[in-house]
Amino acid sequence: MSSYSVTEPSRRQKWFAGVLVVLYALITILPLVWIIGTSFKTPSDAIAYPPKTFFTPTVEGYVNVFTTRTRLTEEQLQAVGEPQTWYDRLVRKDGLVISGPSRFAERFTNSVIIGFGSTVLCIVLGTAAAYAFSRFKVPLKDDLLFFILSTRMMPPIAVAIPIFLMFRSLGLSDTHAGMILLYTAVNLSLSVWLLKGFIDEIPIEYEEAALIDGYTRFQAFYKVVLPQAATGIASTAIFCLIFAWNEYAFAVLLTSGNAQTAPPFIPTIIGVSGQDWPAVAAGATLFLVPVMVFTILLRKHLLRGITFGAVRK
Repeated sequence: MSSYSVTEPSRRQKWFAGVLVVLYALITILPLVWIIGTSFKTPSDAIAYPPKTFFTPTVEGYVNVFTTRTRLTEEQLQAVGEPQTWYDRLVRKDGLVISGPSRFAERFTNSVIIGFGSTVLCIVLGTAAAYAFSRFKVPLKDDLLFFILSTRMMPPIAVAIPIFLMFRSLGLSDTHAGMILLYTAVNLSLSVWLLKGFIDEIPIEYEEAALIDGYTRFQAFYKVVLPQAATGIASTAIFCLIFAWNEYAFAVLLTSGNAQTAPPFIPTIIGVSGQDWPAVAAGATLFLVPVMVFTILLRKHLLRGITFGAVRK
């Protein structure tokens, strides 16, 4: 019988590995930091060359992303009167007045409904399918799993035209239900494969013991399998939400008003004198928040992944 020993890495190796991790983290996070910084710049600072690293921060971009503004003459500004709120005063210095709210809040709400709706539906259907593939003798199981996986091999945009014609015939164009069903269909293959791997790692003896104790199959699934698969469910939910949250091509093609999400809307934010880059950056920054919060809330389940499957048969 062969034996081997594990050599503890030296202090220099640990230091070198730490430096690489920090450099990788800094390079990865730099675009995000730049977007957040741009959201606090003025329009002139945002397009300055060379780019400004140090600037006087302002929330003008956040005001602009939630409002529409109109430029008035001096006589018109005097007729309007003095600004009543801090955001009125903020835009008045540029000779502008707020003429009403923008559509950003509505588009952001659509993203929340469609993104989280499709994620919940995908997890429910994916968990049920993964459990069936893992625990039961399904005819042509391997062929069906390969067919499910093959749906991820083709770029979704390649079927955009057939889906557009189908949605138009069924009356699902520019609807929340249509987009939820579409994103669920696209993400379901990923959900099934990820969750099947996690459920396969759960010893079947746990369920057999529960069945002997008088549990039904559904009770054993609900009380034994689901708690053990929480790590896989959390990981899969994050991946599904990220796709549905950031998806752009289908949202542009299949929505225009009622169900349009934030990704197609943010690049169209135009100021009174052209593209309002601070407002675009502010919209992108706010758009990051729900996914970050969702990931942070599920982080304890993700951390459990390092010990998942430690109990062996």
